[in-house]
This record gives sequence, C-alpha cells and structure tokens, in this order.
Amino acid sequence: MAKLTRSELENHLWKSADILRGSIDSSDYKIYIFGFLFLKRLSDRFEEEAQECIRKGMSADIAYNDPDEHEFFLPERSRWTELKKLTTGIGDQLNKACAAIEDANPSIEGVLANIDFNSESRLGDAKNREGVLARLIDHFSRLDLTNASLSEPDMLGRAYEYLIDKFADDAGKKGGEFYTPHHVVRLIVELLDPKPGMRISDPTCGSGGMLIQSADHVAQLEGKRLGQPINITLHGQEKNLGTWAIAKMNLLLHGLRDARIEKGDTIRNPRLLDSDGNLILYDRVVANPPFSLDAWGADDVSGENEKKSFNRFVYGIPPKNMGDLAFVQHMVATLNTKGMCGVVMPHGVLFRGSGDGRIREGMLKADLFEAIIGLPENLFAGTGIPATVLILNKAKAPARKGKVLFINGAKEFVERPKKNIMDDSNIMRTVDAFRAWKDEDRFCRVVDIKEVEENDFNLNISRYIDTLEPEKPINVKAELEKLWKAERVRDEAATRMNALLKEMGYVG
Repeated sequence: MAKLTRSELENHLWKSADILRGSIDSSDYKIYIFGFLFLKRLSDRFEEEAQECIRKGMSADIAYNDPDEHEFFLPERSRWTELKKLTTGIGDQLNKACAAIEDANPSIEGVLANIDFNSESRLGDAKNREGVLARLIDHFSRLDLTNASLSEPDMLGRAYEYLIDKFADDAGKKGGEFYTPHHVVRLIVELLDPKPGMRISDPTCGSGGMLIQSADHVAQLEGKRLGQPINITLHGQEKNLGTWAIAKMNLLLHGLRDARIEKGDTIRNPRLLDSDGNLILYDRVVANPPFSLDAWGADDVSGENEKKSFNRFVYGIPPKNMGDLAFVQHMVATLNTKGMCGVVMPHGVLFRGSGDGRIREGMLKADLFEAIIGLPENLFAGTGIPATVLILNKAKAPARKGKVLFINGAKEFVERPKKNIMDDSNIMRTVDAFRAWKDEDRFCRVVDIKEVEENDFNLNISRYIDTLEPEKPINVKAELEKLWKAERVRDEAATRMNALLKEMGYVG
C-alpha cells in the first residue's frame, strides 16, 4: 500500500480549513484543526499499538484496555471508531472524549481541554456546530496517521509546522504572537550552535518552533532524526493558554515528549524553577518575545516586589510601557556561566535612551553583547519593520572580550510577494561572518567597546557600518552626450510644432 506523502498530508490538512471557512473566524481555525489532527494521531497510534500487541499473542482485551501497553492510553469513548459514530451532541461528546484522554494521560493535561468543541461563540448555533464538526470528523477519517502509513519519520511534525506557518500568514498581526518564521529560527540556532547534552530554554516559546529547531540541530549532530532519542533538555514557558496547547501538541508530534512547557507570564510568574524554587540555568536561551510590550509588569518586579523578581533586573527596571529589555534581562539571568542567548528584538533596544539606555550601558560594561545582527525588513507576520538579533554570551572567547560584532544583514533576503525570506545562502553568510569574526566592508565589523562608549553606548548598526549604498561613478562624457541628444530631439520637436502652428495660421 502506498504511503502517505508529506505534500498529500499538508494538502489534506489545509483543506480542513475550507470546512471552517465562513463558519468561524479565521483566527480560530488553528485550534480546531490542530485538535482534530492530534486526536486522530493519538487514536490511530493507539489502534496500531493494540494490533501490534495482538500479533504478538496478547489478548484483545488486554491490548485495548491495559494502559501499560500504550504510549498514550485512550479510553473507549475517546477512540476514533467511537467518534465516527457521533450524530448528535457532537461538540459535547468531543469535549468529554478529550477530558477522558487527559484524565488517562496526565502528561498532556490541559492540551485538549483548552479546545471547546461546543463553543457557541466560535462555532455558532447547535445546527451549525453539528454540521461543521461532522464534516471535520469525516474529513479526518480519510487520513491514516499510523506510523506504518507515514513516508517520513517526522512527517507529522513537519506538516504541523507547515500549518502553523500558513495560519500565521492568515492571522496577520496575531500570527507573529505564536510563530517565528522558520528561517529566522534557523539563523539563531545556527549562531548558538547547541550541542548534545545541553539544556535549552525559550521563555516565550509560542508554538515551540525554536525548541524544535534546536532539537533538530542536536539530532543532526548525533546522526539522528527527530522522533529518535536525543541527548537534550528542552524547557519553555508560554503565557497564552491556546498557544501553550499548540506548543505541547507541536512538540509531541515531533517526538519530543520529555519537553517541559510551563503556562504563565514569564516576567510576573517565572515557572521554570528547580526544586528549591530558584531559576533553572541554561546553556542556551532562544526567544522572540513580544515587541515593546506595554504594561509588561514593571510594578510587579520593583519596589516591595523586587525580591520576587529572582534578582533578574540587576541592570535596571525598563520603562513601564516598553518591556523589551525586561525579557532580555530575564534571559541573561537564566544563563549558566558558559551560557549563550539569541533573541529577536526591535531596533529600538539598540539606541533608546533613559531607562533602556542605562540598562544597555550596564550590559555592555558587563561584556555580555557578542553580536548585533540587523535583519531584513518584511520577514514577520503582521509587520514589515526590520528586527535585530542580539547574541549575548557569558563566556566570550578571549579574542572576543571587550568587543562587539556588528552585522548588517538588511540585504540578506529573497523577495517574496507576501513576506521576504532568508534562504540557506543568506543564513550561512551571516553565520560564517559570526564565526570568522573579522571585518567585511559594508557587511560586518568588529568594534571595541571603547568606541561604543564614545558613542554613548548606542548600538545602532549604522553608527559602526556604512549602510548607505555607494553612488556609482558618473561618466561625465556619456551623460553629456545623453543631454545633447535630448536637447536635439527637443529642438527638432519644437521646430516641427512651430511649422504646424504656422500652417494652421496660429503663428504669423
């Protein structure tokens, strides 16, 4: 039997949006499609495991009812064979099926319960809900998501990433809240170069793409693929409960079952703590936090509440309406003594004054900045403005101490109709420049921190690299010939016009 290809799976999943289109808001598509994909995968894999047990001589009763024989145990009411039979009260029955799965599998608690299949506000009245859900069940029933049917080991995870990318485009500005473009993630992971055995964190993990790309990088170093056991520890935290659920599903579908993803506000309530209640320290921190977040929690980490801040804001409290450097300081506080951080930030963090300026000065004097990388414009969903990547390092190599590398990557992109992308050559040119650590005209420059101090600790890339396009030299002789030719054409036209006017009697 022919195996399901990734393109066939992606097309089938995207067509499920057609069932929802016109019935619910496009920003709500993802949670239902992801939910059905996850449910169908759990059920198909459960059935496959049961059949494997029976082939080995186990009784059907044990194979289908012993939780120890399954990675995820599905009570009978939650299995796809039962869901296909639903004709009335479908939303309510789906909710109960999901609750039963979570009761049987504490490791995914909250992932499916976050989806309300009986929501009138999202899915409309009972008649509309029943129709939409019945069509979705029928649509997903045509997919075989057992391991045996998949043509690639990590196909489900890749298809999931495809969906997240598509939904980010569809959701516009909101898409940027849960998804960072794959090529930007790959750039940061290549720059940080995580190794086997490392502990990696994303404190604003969105749908989990940065953690997955980090795991994939380590898997390749070990000569493996995602889905196979790899030597890495992945932690994340996400404030939005819907996005948290998507991250959990995303990681599970990529075979990363041991990842720890916490719910909550990273600034006000950091949840990645050890058994003594202290911040866990990491070898690598990767993140794309919300840009210039207003009301980020300044009052909750200053004054009488300062002790609750875990000593994260040693360089100062950022402005109340501009939370960028609060997230950066949190990340620095969670690095171990040899740790590195790669974080996407708006350009304003490079030059804003007042509170941000004092924080930037303190971090520069602590020699934390290793590289400032300017990204091209129009890379992110919902905004065309360019961003920057900060590489921070608590253990810079001796040759790099007291220096910062500036990279002007504004031209490193491939133009696309909706959003620009960075292809392999764009990514590797930037990564190679970071590794080489030497000057390249108009592209990158190693700058002594003394020079940065002379510039009032301003890190604006254009202060250190000439980013203006050089004017092409003018061939004076050729330009004059063009001018003389244009003047001759003009004079000839004026002569013809005057002759015509004379013939018509307008000129004496």
